[in-house]
Amino acid sequence: MIPEHPSFLSAMAYWFKLGCISFGGPAGQISLMHAELVERRRWISEQRFLHALNYCMALPGPEAQQLATYLGWLLHGVKGGLAAGILFVLPAFLLLTGLSWAYARYADLPLTMAALYGIKPVVTAIVILAAWRLGQRTLKTPALGLVAALAFLSMEFLGAPFPLVIAGAALTGILMDRLHPGFAQPSAARQIARPAALIDDQSPPPVQASLLASLKPLILALGAGALLLMLTNSYFSTMALFFTQTALVTFGGAYAVLPYVQQAAVSTHGWLSAPQMIDGLALGESTPGPLIIIVAFVGFMGGWNGAALLGLEPALAGCIGAGVATLFTFLPSFAFIFAGAPWIEASRNNLRLQAPLTAISAAVVGVILTLALLLVRQVFIRVGGPDLPALGLCLGALLIMARWNMGAISTIGIGATLGIFWKFLI
Repeated sequence: MIPEHPSFLSAMAYWFKLGCISFGGPAGQISLMHAELVERRRWISEQRFLHALNYCMALPGPEAQQLATYLGWLLHGVKGGLAAGILFVLPAFLLLTGLSWAYARYADLPLTMAALYGIKPVVTAIVILAAWRLGQRTLKTPALGLVAALAFLSMEFLGAPFPLVIAGAALTGILMDRLHPGFAQPSAARQIARPAALIDDQSPPPVQASLLASLKPLILALGAGALLLMLTNSYFSTMALFFTQTALVTFGGAYAVLPYVQQAAVSTHGWLSAPQMIDGLALGESTPGPLIIIVAFVGFMGGWNGAALLGLEPALAGCIGAGVATLFTFLPSFAFIFAGAPWIEASRNNLRLQAPLTAISAAVVGVILTLALLLVRQVFIRVGGPDLPALGLCLGALLIMARWNMGAISTIGIGATLGIFWKFLI
């Protein structure tokens, strides 16, 4: 029996709920959507869900947020896609902006510093574990291992920019596919009989593919972006342009692009310091939604630290910075979905991006390792020698997350508690 079509309001309630509980990174968020929309509510068929996911994985930007936008579009058209994409991010944005204000206001308090002392090693463990797990899934051949190693060496020792590393990896994947055709093709998935879904494999999309249908969202996104740039001063315009650029190179998830954000935000623009960037990563790990929402922290601190130049109150400048960073990071994602989804729906099972994507995924492992190395240098290396308590906490976090599958939020909570315990009682 086919389920009833959900009302727009009931779908909005679901997307907001998802935004509030979507901890666990993109894998966890995609799993939540699959369990709820495919398995329980049966709003989307399995094949339609996977087809949408394949397209979102091929795009730069946060794939889980893009998938929510795509599925919202399938259910209720453009207004459904906008609601799904915005509500998926909104809770995390509000929470992280509030945490950013608290951090900027109270970061120097002993209690805050003690909690962050315990959180930072846990975040380092999370990044190391992410690189390990992605490597297990991705580096299936010596050639792909070499791609990962070259990506790591290029960024760490040659200072190669992240977009160039990604472009080089994509080109390598295409060349590898020419030499060994089909090396990136996934094995055929086993077909499983499932109950009928509201949007099944034959349901028509809400918008038919056409040049006008694709140009319209792109023009609207460019127009909205240009208008907002004109309404801001040069300080925030620079920030907006940077985060738009970031959105266009965010392949492989937030862990892959954070070294690029850190390099530009800290070294090039001076919006915040390297220790503040690591603190922001710790705060970002403790909120729901896509991890790339850490850009809200970067934007907030950029506004807060530049308030004197702007002639604004620090809190107001910080909130504007957080809004600018978040808006321009996610705006391209909406344009990609609304412009590309009709064509993807019209050409299901004809995507030919597996070869470059496989190589990009391999390069991302190397890029994440550069982030892990940055954290190791910042968290464990002190003037007088290694910080042994922090190192022990990192190893303990690795053990309980890898061996007993403890979630990141619980582990961060334990780290904060142990940091306070160590600084105040020992």
